[in-house]
Amino acid sequence: MPPTPVTADAWWPRHMADAIRTALTDTPAVLLNGPRQSGKTTLARQFASAERPYFSLDDPAVLAAVKADAVGFVRRLDQAVLDEVQRAPELLLALKLSIDADRRPGRFLLTGSANILALPRVADSLAGRMEILTLLPLSQSELLGRLPDFLDRAWAQDWSGLQPLPDGTTLHERVLAGGFPEVLRRTSYARREAWARAYVTALIERDVRDVAQLDQVGRMPRLLAVAAELSAQMLNLTQIGGQIGLDAKTVARYLDVLEALYLVRRVPPWSHNRLKRLVKTPKLHFIDAGLQAMLTQLTPAGTLLARERFGATLETWVYGELLKTIAVSQESIFLSYFRDGAGHEVDFVLESPQRGLLGIEVKASASVESRDFQGLRWLAAHLGPAFTSGVVLYDGQQVLPFGERLWAVPLAAL
Repeated sequence: MPPTPVTADAWWPRHMADAIRTALTDTPAVLLNGPRQSGKTTLARQFASAERPYFSLDDPAVLAAVKADAVGFVRRLDQAVLDEVQRAPELLLALKLSIDADRRPGRFLLTGSANILALPRVADSLAGRMEILTLLPLSQSELLGRLPDFLDRAWAQDWSGLQPLPDGTTLHERVLAGGFPEVLRRTSYARREAWARAYVTALIERDVRDVAQLDQVGRMPRLLAVAAELSAQMLNLTQIGGQIGLDAKTVARYLDVLEALYLVRRVPPWSHNRLKRLVKTPKLHFIDAGLQAMLTQLTPAGTLLARERFGATLETWVYGELLKTIAVSQESIFLSYFRDGAGHEVDFVLESPQRGLLGIEVKASASVESRDFQGLRWLAAHLGPAFTSGVVLYDGQQVLPFGERLWAVPLAAL
């Protein structure tokens, strides 16, 4: 059966809109960073007006004007929305001069499809003058028009009033679709895979060159394919390099580029000075599970035949949803994973200075057993009151208590 769109809406309200609106009231420049085609342009255009005109550096004429005279281009602007600023890093230096001369809040809203802080000559140009926000692909709460309250519920251990998925959609469909708006509008897997191929090609031919000068950019498609297969696993640079013909140091540098483009992220291991023999190797995760599934050619039939492959994609999907919730949170939340030398493991560990530590395990099954809480119980026993709650997310319908501060919670809670 072909996939159905998750929703027929042409546009989805974004939780990040309120954060942008607030930042523009007290900060001269706001940068909306995130992967290409995550919805940044659509959102940024909502803040354009006659007083704050919109310019896209994807427009060859605008890009040529900026590169010819960035300072002169900015000098003629009182306020503006400037889209895809990573195409011309010199523009940010010109904005610095303009803001230093006039520090009124809300003058510039910028968007970028690369982490501009990783670009040469840019990292310090707007320090103290710009607030950086990250817009990732659509979250499930945005698609369903719900509040992003999963972490609030988990820390408070309040699971009352959870809503099920709407009729006609399944968890598998949502995981494989991911959150890119263009994918969600496509109604066949062939069309979604075609989008993924075109997306990767565009990134390699244009955006990769904006971020870094790579000697063997032709290896990027293979690197992405290998990284997709290894998503949710501990990172082994030598293993990846052996599959694509690059040494470990070069693989690390190329992964830096993929991180700057918001395609993958290395998830750090959690550490604590009271615990010993902790694993120090990061995990690798794709930010969008839909793209990861398409690159590994995982189909709905494949989710039934290869449960282990779907388990990795499901964990990647949960990771992306957690990132999106953290991005719109007003708290500073650190996301990591836990594993020690004895094999105790927790898929995700979230720390909040105000609310303590939250552990999350992911299970693709529709049932939960006591042994699924083994890692969470070990962590709770060794951390005491600092451990606020532990959650096993599973493909079921009921919230079930499994002991003090431990819960089995449906994945639909995300």
